[in-house]
Amino acid sequence: MTATPYDARADEYIAAFGSMDAAHPVDRSIIDAWATSVTGPVLDAGCGPGHWTGHLARRGLDVRGIDLSPRFVDHARSVRPGIRFDVGTIDDLEAGDEEFGGILSWFSTIHHDPDVVEVPLREFARTLRPGGRLLLGFFVGAEVEAFDHAVVRAHRWPAAELGRRADAAGLDVIETHTRATRGQRPVGALVCERRA
Repeated sequence: MTATPYDARADEYIAAFGSMDAAHPVDRSIIDAWATSVTGPVLDAGCGPGHWTGHLARRGLDVRGIDLSPRFVDHARSVRPGIRFDVGTIDDLEAGDEEFGGILSWFSTIHHDPDVVEVPLREFARTLRPGGRLLLGFFVGAEVEAFDHAVVRAHRWPAAELGRRADAAGLDVIETHTRATRGQRPVGALVCERRA
């Protein structure tokens, strides 16, 4: 359960990462490119303070956000009143089958243990329309391993292994991006398409 640790550090997190000013330009270009490929309703799954949700809305997408942290959701609602934000879990999206044209899961699965990461991946596949696209951000490692994240334990993944988990959930990986920046943890992104 990650809501309590994130609630406890919500102000610190929002100050450090809660605006588009904190977004790496490469991340922004990946998300913007993905955004041009989706149609229909979009979910920002694990939206945190809602900065990416707001960014996607400014691009004209019909987007809403969910997050496990009530503090993040309260903040997102207060600074982006025209966008729907709900407290919710990526393990049970409370959405209909094939409801979304796109799902952004930007580092929202990093706290899932390897034996349960398929739970949100299956939810993403269930709620995406055939041909709908998931963009999944994650920490990259040579092997699947846990590490001490600033908030609560997280995991690194080899891109190929996380891609295999996505494939098993019914998602075809169509793009893989990785980035290593001096002084920062290596990160990656998978663009996945829901199988027909």
